[in-house]
Amino acid sequence: SASPPLRIADFQEVLGEPTVALAKLRDLCFSGIPFDGGLRCLCWKILLNYLPLEKALWSSLLKKQRDLYSQFLKEMIIQPGIAKANLGVSREDVTLEDHPLNPNPDSRWNTYFKDNEVLLQIDKDVRRLYPDMAFFQRPTDYPCLLILDPQNEFETLRKRVEQTTLKSQTVARNRSGVTNVSSPLKTTPNSLNEYEVLPNGCEAHWEVVERILFIYAKLNPGIAYVQGMNEIVGPLYYTFATDPNSEWKEHAEADTFFCFTNLMAEIRDNFIKSLDDSQCGITYKMEKVYSTLKEKDVELYLKLQEQNIKPQFFAFRWLTLLLSQEFLLPDVIRIWDSLFADDKRFDFLLLVCCAMLTLIRDQLLEGDFTLNMRLLQDYPISDVHLILKKAKELQDSK
Repeated sequence: SASPPLRIADFQEVLGEPTVALAKLRDLCFSGIPFDGGLRCLCWKILLNYLPLEKALWSSLLKKQRDLYSQFLKEMIIQPGIAKANLGVSREDVTLEDHPLNPNPDSRWNTYFKDNEVLLQIDKDVRRLYPDMAFFQRPTDYPCLLILDPQNEFETLRKRVEQTTLKSQTVARNRSGVTNVSSPLKTTPNSLNEYEVLPNGCEAHWEVVERILFIYAKLNPGIAYVQGMNEIVGPLYYTFATDPNSEWKEHAEADTFFCFTNLMAEIRDNFIKSLDDSQCGITYKMEKVYSTLKEKDVELYLKLQEQNIKPQFFAFRWLTLLLSQEFLLPDVIRIWDSLFADDKRFDFLLLVCCAMLTLIRDQLLEGDFTLNMRLLQDYPISDVHLILKKAKELQDSK
């Protein structure tokens, strides 16, 4: 492959045209995008249909979208927060007002309490994002001034979470039907309370991710928030928030929101339980991993079948979360270069999953059920270049 300066020049040439040649760009991105000069951030924004191919439209579109995001912040975080802060200031007859005990389903308060349930789930998940990296706990260089203005007395998301203490246990049913019962009052040694609370006027990167997910849930009530979305938004936000170009970096929150929304439009069916068994649902895709494996390596396929190792035991997570939990963040980002560049949109992901299986075929063929489950749930190979190379070979051998 071309040496880095040459590769960078190739990208700059394609991105320098008045209209970006999408096929050429996909081709380049598929082999990995250099971080230099913010190339990855720019390419991802084009590949995720956030930026149009005509460069002349970029600046007006970005301004429009970022203004729109500010509007979302005002309507969904600031105004409810102000309403809460002003509660009790006027002592008119509460029966005429919308108040916390109003049983009407259209009541603003009813919505507020429902939102809090979603917010608590998001909060629990985003605080745990990439715990092996300090990045998400660190303060952002660009805290949201709309929200953190010291003049503000209103309730922010952080305050909402602090004030919504759950008296009862939280029962979360996850997709495989296992019920997790966790008591927020019991703290484990590794508990979230250990994270230092940032001083007023600062906010950690995980709080920005929380806001993105909360606004997404409000705007998409049909799907709202499903556990695992935090793992999809994390690498996007990290990539945009570490952009070497500070003009882009400053708007990482809004840009991440729209790229995440576009990406979710393509993969959201994986998160909708009622679609699991439909043609667009996750079960169909998991079966496809096995039928592809059967084509490429029938011996391995039969072994997994014989041990009754179903694809949902491992491929559910691989596919739904675009492999974001199987590898370290820099490697996830490299895999996503290829996935976003795939013009068949995530068909390549099925081949990556097959490649992951065939690369450990010898161990799988020798192992028993327990050993093989351990291999698949804690994948042993960390060299993603090897995996992508194998996936490409599988693609070319069709």
